[in-house]
Amino acid sequence: MSTLLPPVAPDAGTLDAFERDGYAIVRDAITPELRDRLLTAAERLLASDITQGRDQGGDGKDGFRGCLNLDRAFLPLLANAAVLPTVVQLLSPNIHLLSAHLIALPSGPPRTIRVPERHGWHRDMYGVTADLGFPHTPRMAIKAAHYLTPLTPNCGLTMFLPGSHRLTEEPVIPAGTIDPPGAVTPDITGTDTVLFENRTWHTGGINLSGHPRIALMLQYGYRWLHPVDDPATDLRNDSALTVIEQQLLGLPDRHPDGSLAKGSGAAPIRSWWKTGPATSVR
Repeated sequence: MSTLLPPVAPDAGTLDAFERDGYAIVRDAITPELRDRLLTAAERLLASDITQGRDQGGDGKDGFRGCLNLDRAFLPLLANAAVLPTVVQLLSPNIHLLSAHLIALPSGPPRTIRVPERHGWHRDMYGVTADLGFPHTPRMAIKAAHYLTPLTPNCGLTMFLPGSHRLTEEPVIPAGTIDPPGAVTPDITGTDTVLFENRTWHTGGINLSGHPRIALMLQYGYRWLHPVDDPATDLRNDSALTVIEQQLLGLPDRHPDGSLAKGSGAAPIRSWWKTGPATSVR
């Protein structure tokens, strides 16, 4: 099992941007070498005939839910030391992984979404808003979006509406248009990661780059939320995983004999967090 290093202190500017805008950019969250390996694994999975977790949608979208269960090449993102401290600071140590979603957005027509009739803007965890009401929806989860294919101005990056996590009603999209006023596309490089919360309004951009835009989005949320992915029971039992990775993959509140141990499933990140942040940065 790997040795755990103390958490790196989250960048204050990143935290401020997240609180203000509902999203923030973590610069150089992954290395170019890791990005290349992730893209190779993603393309291999997308070219396969695997149906477990397959997620195909309108306009030829393709992808997978639960991709960590399907290829361990994605595991370095699970407890990424450049990302996890910020997520813990914004939520708490009492978190686990809700979804690891691989998305391939094709280039060009046909266009049945991202048109005025189906503009595509949404919040994540839509059922929460339906059940609790729009103004009463809390911050419950944070996604870390990694973009694996070349980033160009027309590749269809995710767009965001800054400050929309504080709205008490849906944003207004003028008739005949597809974006609300103030919508932005983050200025990022391929090694950057975008964090955004469940209340932040967002949509996929329009991909005209000539190749699919492949993204991998890991969503972290409180442990009392049910994961979207299939259980990672076999993966969690891998002795090579750290205890933090085990927690993120769904460590239960149990003693070794199987009896209830309330809160023990969050002990790994809680203990790690209490060690205090390292003074050095990546």
